[in-house]
Amino acid sequence: MRERHLVGIHYLESATWLLQRVRKVHPTKGLYEAADLQWWWRTPRSTDNLPQLFWFDHLGRPVAAAIATDWGDAIALAPIVMPDATPDWVAHVIERGLAHASGSGFEAVDLEVDRADHALRDVLVGHGFGIEEDATDGSSASLSVVEAWLAADARPEISPLHEGYRLSTRFDTMLRPHHMIDRGGPDVETRLRQTSLYRSDLDLLVLDSRDSVAAYGLFWFDPETATGLVEPMRTEDDHQRRGLARHILTAGVDLLAEAGAVRIKICFEPANRASKGLYLDVGFEPVRETAVFSRRTGDRSS
Repeated sequence: MRERHLVGIHYLESATWLLQRVRKVHPTKGLYEAADLQWWWRTPRSTDNLPQLFWFDHLGRPVAAAIATDWGDAIALAPIVMPDATPDWVAHVIERGLAHASGSGFEAVDLEVDRADHALRDVLVGHGFGIEEDATDGSSASLSVVEAWLAADARPEISPLHEGYRLSTRFDTMLRPHHMIDRGGPDVETRLRQTSLYRSDLDLLVLDSRDSVAAYGLFWFDPETATGLVEPMRTEDDHQRRGLARHILTAGVDLLAEAGAVRIKICFEPANRASKGLYLDVGFEPVRETAVFSRRTGDRSS
């Protein structure tokens, strides 16, 4: 096993390869898709130039990584291992990842964890991590996310589009600024096009009668794993409750199926009743719920 550090687009390429290997071994195990990390790449971050920690086998294939991502208000550490990894190996990857984060000057880190993964939770608690309900000093953050999957052959019909709106794609709207600039920043399209899985024909938007953006959804297809990912979905405030999100979602899922996706993933916050109701009604089935564990990198006390 060889440990290496990779920077920038090179780490993204190796992380993509690793996550594709994970997905080929198991259809749903693990918290991340290759497209997740490619979506994270949309915005410049301080961690772009951070040497990211990887392990490669004797054939030069990535077998594990500990990826640090700067989200502005927190540094998230994502340990990634193969589905057959032993508990000892998972603990080692986390230990090295935390040491690397501390050595890189990050005073606190967050880790997203499957709430049902009691072994990993025990490892983190042993390293001084806690979630909000366990914290007494207000230092820990808590953010639950539900992961849900839909079999492509069980997808519903495309819902009708509300009168006065039209569905388009980024491929067909190249002469106008990208519709995610306001939230993703001026570099969002340049950064997305640096990734291997972004497709402008799967970057959907709904325009109103004045050609203003009313809603959008980005659909990712990974041909190596026949997996689709929906990230993000957004309906602007003035266009809520007109079925636009349902139309984009069902149209995008249909395009993913046509592209060759066998299963499709989406995530939502359980407290967001509108998103939860839509996704479950379309046919997505919850698989797991995660929580965020936090601690200062140099503090091992709980």
